[in-house]
Amino acid sequence: MNSFFKSKNNYTDTVKFDVKSIEQGHHRLKYKNVPMIKCPFDYIIYQMLIFDIKPDLIIEIGTNQGGSALYLADLLDLNKKGEVHTIDIVDIRHDDVKSHPRIKFFPTGYENYNLDLTHGFEKILVIDDGSHTYEDVKATLEKFKNIVSKESYFIVEDGILDKLGWKKKYNGGPNKAIKEFIETSESYIIDRYWCDLFGINATFNTNGFLKKAK
Repeated sequence: MNSFFKSKNNYTDTVKFDVKSIEQGHHRLKYKNVPMIKCPFDYIIYQMLIFDIKPDLIIEIGTNQGGSALYLADLLDLNKKGEVHTIDIVDIRHDDVKSHPRIKFFPTGYENYNLDLTHGFEKILVIDDGSHTYEDVKATLEKFKNIVSKESYFIVEDGILDKLGWKKKYNGGPNKAIKEFIETSESYIIDRYWCDLFGINATFNTNGFLKKAK
């Protein structure tokens, strides 16, 4: 049992949390007992957005143990159609992720994902939750930008790392890649509705909900 519940006298009037405390907590987040590592704000945003968009293909770059892929696949179940193509370079998936009929795993990295596999799908959404380095985010935006459907999204995760002091570690990270991409793109906009749902950039995907507007 969590030690928080062991004391009978644990009442407090204190309310104290910040980006760092949420970051620490999100590493303990699970979905169906599979580690998900997702900001709780984004957990909610995803189910709202997917209900609105109703994609029949979600491409997820960055699988880890697969909690996020499992969550996305279950959301697709509500629409009774769709696949999750989840991409990584190592396979540490939970058994429930391996057996889910809507999830297909690609273990050779985003560079080797065959875009021909997207043919025949009507509404495609892409999520980059990979290495978070500037170079990789820039490369995924370039590779996948054209296959995202109009009015759907390319979601770049974890731009929040700037506010955690890790910008240099990731060579500028997602935010640098997003800023450069948006400045030159004629098709994408930053959708502030999702970025600011809980407050200005109150998401780990700061500036990262990129809507293909045309």
